[in-house]
Amino acid sequence: MGVAAKIAPSMLSSDFANLASEAERMLKFGADWLHMDIMVVLLFIHSFLNRHFVPNLTLGAPVIQSLRKHTEAYLDCHLMVTNPLDYVEPLSKAGASGFTFHVEVSKENWQELVQRIKSKGMKPGVALKPGTPIEDVYPLVEGENPVEMVLVMTVEPGFGGQKFMPEMMEKVRTLRERYPSLDIEVDGGLGPSTINVAASAGANCIVAGSSVFGASDPSAVISLLRSSVEESQHKS
Repeated sequence: MGVAAKIAPSMLSSDFANLASEAERMLKFGADWLHMDIMVVLLFIHSFLNRHFVPNLTLGAPVIQSLRKHTEAYLDCHLMVTNPLDYVEPLSKAGASGFTFHVEVSKENWQELVQRIKSKGMKPGVALKPGTPIEDVYPLVEGENPVEMVLVMTVEPGFGGQKFMPEMMEKVRTLRERYPSLDIEVDGGLGPSTINVAASAGANCIVAGSSVFGASDPSAVISLLRSSVEESQHKS
């Protein structure tokens, strides 16, 4: 399919007190990217109801900047915020590599957002929550200035350790059939017991948190995730 397997341990599951060493450990074990979740308490309008997008504060630009001093790794930043435009400049200065925003909060200004992200040397991606139709991301992939990755959430965003939602794989399958060379990322509940269904659907960028950081042999888990993606690609 022309898309490389990329395994991205989620630093949300790491030991925050030793973030630099945790990053180094994951890269030593074979990780391609480091996945950075950026979440803040902000009001989110969805389905005509006011609700919080996510109820906790995690990694932000200062943490990205601190980690960048200790690694040259690709920092795959996933922003679960309602005002992603406000984060482009600070994350660029902090050293973010990828900037993935949510389609649910960007329908009115995604062209400007993608342009700004690219102008700062970051790779733009778009994410969608489980309840969001896959058709919502088509304009962002097919536009004159398109995103370069789609992240399909396989859990509700906000917390690590949630159960994988296999029904989300139909979105992945639809994306892969429509865009053979697109980077398709999946995030949420990925591990040895769920990787095959995600890989066979067409995902090539795999975010894994507790299944990697909680493993007795993280290197073996990362290797298994990669092998599943590569074997599925070979079969296709």
